[in-house]
Amino acid sequence: MEKLEINNEEEKHMSFLDHLEELRWHIIRSLVAIVVLAIAAFSSKSFVFDVLIFGPSKPDFWTFKILCKAGNLINSDALCIDSIPFLIQSRNMTGQFTMHLISSFILGFIVAFPYIFWEIWRFVGPGLHSTERKVSRGAVFFVTLLFTIGVLFGYYIMTPLAVNFLANYQVSELVVNEFDITSYVTTVTTLVMGSGILFQLPMVVYFLSKVGIVTPKLMKNYRRHAIIVILFLGAMLTPPDPLSQILIAFPLFGLYQFSILISASVERKKLKAEKEQI
Repeated sequence: MEKLEINNEEEKHMSFLDHLEELRWHIIRSLVAIVVLAIAAFSSKSFVFDVLIFGPSKPDFWTFKILCKAGNLINSDALCIDSIPFLIQSRNMTGQFTMHLISSFILGFIVAFPYIFWEIWRFVGPGLHSTERKVSRGAVFFVTLLFTIGVLFGYYIMTPLAVNFLANYQVSELVVNEFDITSYVTTVTTLVMGSGILFQLPMVVYFLSKVGIVTPKLMKNYRRHAIIVILFLGAMLTPPDPLSQILIAFPLFGLYQFSILISASVERKKLKAEKEQI
């Protein structure tokens, strides 16, 4: 009897170690994907900086072109941006090299995000019950879709408008806007990454509704509180300027309203399943 207990403990111990080993390989593969893509981004310095990172600071950026076309339709030049008056400097000796490394890894993470989440799901999925796996079918696709939409929103909407606003804002004509490269790259990456993360709200609500933590009634009753939380999250994950916070608050509130519909749909399916079981 004692030998059986010892063998069972060893099996459990080995099972736990096997899980750790499996998790380690999922993490390693995810890190390898990030590093490979980061190296590719590091090697494409001109494209990454001149086109991607500094793109939203140029008057010929896609967003500004669309705004100018919209202004022409209503016979107004107010939406056409001719110049964005600011300079970018590097005040630290290692500033440019450090930002080159950091931006490469951030870009590598963004591009590798679908694969990273897929690796996480491969580790978590086998531990779920068959009904839970059925419920969460398509999770990788929808998480990736929402993250991509959030990143695109942050890059094409929030970033150019925030850069234009901050570059043109002056407390006095005596003050010239000369931004450090660290400040500029941090602002761009924070807006883009923050948007991608915050756009996961519908998926979070979906899973919380599935486990019964969130209901549509609860979300409706606490809608006002949710607005405050949304503004707080917007302030935490975006630069501390009112324009960025307002820009992220509107789509987040829309996603919150959409999440109520998702929660209601989940609740209806639960009630239907319960009736069928009776």
